[in-house]
Amino acid sequence: MTTLGLVVAQFNRPITEQMEEAALEAANAAGAEVRDTVHVPGAYDAPLAADRLARLEEIDAVVVVGTVITGDTDHDQVISDATAQRLSDVSLERDTPVTLGVTGPGMSAAEARERVENAAKAVDGALDLVSELPRPE
Repeated sequence: MTTLGLVVAQFNRPITEQMEEAALEAANAAGAEVRDTVHVPGAYDAPLAADRLARLEEIDAVVVVGTVITGDTDHDQVISDATAQRLSDVSLERDTPVTLGVTGPGMSAAEARERVENAAKAVDGALDLVSELPRPE
């Protein structure tokens, strides 16, 4: 059985709560176990939590979910870019799949609600990577 770590951003909680549920349902439907769930303040805070989970020997992959909604400045773009880059770094540095189920930037809250199922896609992606990548020796 594949064991996942799940990181959930709390900012925009009405949306990320639904994303968390979608991720858990997708893992359950696939026969995977979400061993640890870490709630972080926002998407920007996810890389540290993902790194800690990826260090655990019993975690096969880490799924990160959250949403970044646009505002009056380019803040959403900056947050999204930094988060995506650091999560990619964690995956490579820890040799553990880390999938990005963070929606945004440039989205309204309504558009973000329409993309809640991206959390399930992130779980599916993590499971695909675990099954396709050869185990390191």
